[in-house]
Amino acid sequence: MDNNDKLSGRLHGEQNEPDEGDGLVMRILFIILIGVMMSVSQTVLWVVTVIQLIIRVTNNGTPNERLADFGTDLGVWMAKAVRYMTGGSEVKPWPWTEID
Repeated sequence: MDNNDKLSGRLHGEQNEPDEGDGLVMRILFIILIGVMMSVSQTVLWVVTVIQLIIRVTNNGTPNERLADFGTDLGVWMAKAVRYMTGGSEVKPWPWTEID
């Protein structure tokens, strides 16, 4: 299985949807909280991007694998958060569910 297949499975694979969704008031609160977390994650994304760029410049174009993997994990988390916020899924992202 290559990296694209793994990533596709993490984004589109089977997720354990809860039997019951959150009530409307709870969902609104979760959306607000996840929205704040998304804002923080965008800042983290920019910091990691700049650090990775500096590393690539100093290492003749070779990226840091750990930062690249972190970026993938961050992207998967952001995708799951957006799916919950827009109603595409009832599965809340980490920290309410496991990071996969």
